[in-house]
Amino acid sequence: MPERRLVSWIAASCVMLVVLVAGCSSDRSDFPNRIQPDIHADGTKVLRKGNGSEPGTLDPHQASGVPAAGILQDLYEGLVITGHKGGILPADAKTWEISADRKTYTFHLRDNARWSNGAPVTAGDYVFSFRRMVDPKTASPYADIHAPIVNATAIINGDKTPATLGVKALDKHTLQIRLDKPTPFFLQTLAHVSSDPVYPPAVKKWGDAFTQPAHSVSNGAYQLKQWRVNDKIVLVRNRQYWDNAHTRIDQVEYYPIDNSKSELSRYQAGGLDWTYSVPAADLDAIKANIPKQLHTVPTLGIAYFGMNVTRAPFKDNRKLRLALSMALNRQVIVDKILRGGQIPAYSWIPTAVQGYDSVRYQWADWSDKRRDAMARKLYQEAGYSDQHPLKAEFLYPTGGIGKTLSLVAAAMWRKVLGVEITPRNEEWKVFLQTTRNQFDTQIFWGGWIGDYEDPNTFFSILNSHAALNYTGYHSAVYDKAQAASEHVPNGPQRTALMHTAEAALLHDAPLMPIFFWTNHHLIKPYVKGFVPNPLDNYYSKDLDIVPAGTASQTSPPPANDKQENH
Repeated sequence: MPERRLVSWIAASCVMLVVLVAGCSSDRSDFPNRIQPDIHADGTKVLRKGNGSEPGTLDPHQASGVPAAGILQDLYEGLVITGHKGGILPADAKTWEISADRKTYTFHLRDNARWSNGAPVTAGDYVFSFRRMVDPKTASPYADIHAPIVNATAIINGDKTPATLGVKALDKHTLQIRLDKPTPFFLQTLAHVSSDPVYPPAVKKWGDAFTQPAHSVSNGAYQLKQWRVNDKIVLVRNRQYWDNAHTRIDQVEYYPIDNSKSELSRYQAGGLDWTYSVPAADLDAIKANIPKQLHTVPTLGIAYFGMNVTRAPFKDNRKLRLALSMALNRQVIVDKILRGGQIPAYSWIPTAVQGYDSVRYQWADWSDKRRDAMARKLYQEAGYSDQHPLKAEFLYPTGGIGKTLSLVAAAMWRKVLGVEITPRNEEWKVFLQTTRNQFDTQIFWGGWIGDYEDPNTFFSILNSHAALNYTGYHSAVYDKAQAASEHVPNGPQRTALMHTAEAALLHDAPLMPIFFWTNHHLIKPYVKGFVPNPLDNYYSKDLDIVPAGTASQTSPPPANDKQENH
């Protein structure tokens, strides 16, 4: 990459940041780190995890965002799950067959799969749940993930009833799913939490309140015991879970700490065993003092700035959108601000996605001088100048790095273009709703962690019909190529379709890719069983808490960790 230059105030800020970090790392007595697991007198093992933010809901069919996903993975289990090293493993379904035309999947449920109240998990429960997932009344942000199933799209659009969905219970323990067309990544979508079943009697009796502790019935390794908003969520072991014999941790506590500095302080004091993130300013000190507790994982994720292209000033103004993107110095952001091994993004699909080479911006390797000059030219052609500057609002969620990046971006845009940006923050749940309704936004912070290991998990959310398309982007070229790529086997033809879609997206510029995500977690040394994976999926049932000097009983990863067909 060419050398990047700092604007003056960002340079000063970064120097201050380096000085502060150096001060922290030079004095180890200033870096406490209490090592004390929470094991009750009766032997109960408690895992305490930072969760970033308060989840908006614990309904697997309505939830969105990482803060909800981690909890839901402990509470519910679908037909399949992702393995330690990727691939698909059996879960509620012990085996399955795929028809020769790759359009019919037949799943055989475990005889001992149980809900937390002891009731059997049946194929009928899955039929109810899949229908609920695509029902417009549910308003699921992930309904589109099930579009490959027969009639799913028509149901989502309100043209057919949920009863017509291509999901059928052949008997109590046999489920059949029919697809419109072969879909190479379909099994991977079934490992997403939106494919998990809900307990029909609880939903019918309690409605949306079925997620509350008093009414919650789950089929995963844990069940919901307590939910104190903005305090903690407590899960306890589900003794009815089919694989309970291999579960070692008895209780999991999730803490919605949206300030990474506060989270680090609690971790150091011994109040957390696992952090949601790590403050960028403290990475050097952490590496110097507790390097073995820091886990850095390249992730199937991207950070981006979205623009609302359904209204002014970004509607029908591609040159303005592109000018803002070109004026951002991504190398400076990752090297001087974040400093956590992130990769500058000049394409839409993360480099961690295996088997796909992205289309990149043609200006990705330009010099700063050339890129900034082109940004100013496009800005002027878009109708803006020093005398008539763009004035826009940047929306970001409370906590995390949104505030830092909004200020950095505002400084870069002001330096290169003269743009006037007003940052505005909202609490996570409100932020999700605001960006979803595509009305009260101009520029907004965005992040996307892939739901399954295929490029389509990134392409699909920008289809013009996708509920998660918060930019309002609509391109016939993009839609056609993306939709076609969903049903073509992996190979040159599918790659060509995805390249067409990505090239259209980069040309139209409804968003600005900033960097490819690298997750950082601090994990206490007595937490055993952690295996890094690019989806950042970690099931508490696979972990153990083992104080120093004692032996772990955690089972090793299954030998068939890559198994996909049974």
